[in-house]
Amino acid sequence: MSKLSQIAWDDTVLPFQLDRSDIRGRVARLDGVLDNVLSQHDYPRAVEMLVAEAALLTALIGQTIKLRWKLSLQVRGNGPIRIIATDYYAPEKDGAPARIRAWASFDPERLNPKADPFEQIGKGYFAILIDQGKGTTPYQGITPLSEGSLRACAEAYFAQSEQLPTRFSLSFGRSILPGQGESWRAGGVMLQHMPPASPFAAKDGSGDLGLLTADDILDGEEGENWARANILLDTVEDMELIGPTVQPTELLVRLFHEEAPRVFDPQRVEFGCTCSADRVRQSLSIYSARDIAHMTTDDGKVTADCQFCGAHYEFDPLTLGFEAQKNPDGTPREASDE
Repeated sequence: MSKLSQIAWDDTVLPFQLDRSDIRGRVARLDGVLDNVLSQHDYPRAVEMLVAEAALLTALIGQTIKLRWKLSLQVRGNGPIRIIATDYYAPEKDGAPARIRAWASFDPERLNPKADPFEQIGKGYFAILIDQGKGTTPYQGITPLSEGSLRACAEAYFAQSEQLPTRFSLSFGRSILPGQGESWRAGGVMLQHMPPASPFAAKDGSGDLGLLTADDILDGEEGENWARANILLDTVEDMELIGPTVQPTELLVRLFHEEAPRVFDPQRVEFGCTCSADRVRQSLSIYSARDIAHMTTDDGKVTADCQFCGAHYEFDPLTLGFEAQKNPDGTPREASDE
């Protein structure tokens, strides 16, 4: 694989369809994106691994939805790793990249560096939130944490909430290429049985915690096709998933050539955060002057930090809240300014 080919497939999501099996899918490669996401923070190794897995899942899931604005993946638990949150922003126009950001909250004193990362989330839930923008009602689907990995939680989510059999094969970690420094590389394949899947799945699933699985949803020829595609995906190797020596198109031919794979236009992905001073002001506009005073530091400023990208903002407290006395530029605020 040439250097130019490697660059062409870095940070992309390639949609495909298996015409003989009625299955759709995605191949994702996150390289610079993942480096940018994780370089914003100094996470312990266990937290890094979970954020990397969540970001990769988000890239694969976000591209499957006819998204106008934002898809969010959230994991919350009662363990040392409390929150993992990612956002996928749809391209603003044709040809533009999608954007991803991610963040985690954890208790460093409770974190066990020798324990399995997923187990340190504890009991909690896995959620997908879809916001199509102004004038729409956000959608939220939740499933309990189960099965020992975020990948398995995502599979359970689609089976339970959408009754769509879904499978993920993921690989991620730090990598060193010849002549280059160490960097994060990640890759994955998502398979999903296309609707209509049976709407008459059993009430009680056969999975962990009674959740639905693909076996509870598919039967007959559909079930056979799904099982065959999964057996083929089981043969994938980590280095095929993350590259860079195997192109996604080559991987699909190697895995699924008998299933008649058909590819569509790839989607570029980049790191991106939507935070801004105006957004912070808007979030603080619901507070009174007394509330703002409680937020003010001894230096006479109100400060805010973006959890996703680390951006730091400072404000004059008199310019904040619904009782603000000044405009953002420092000029006196009149009643007509509201």
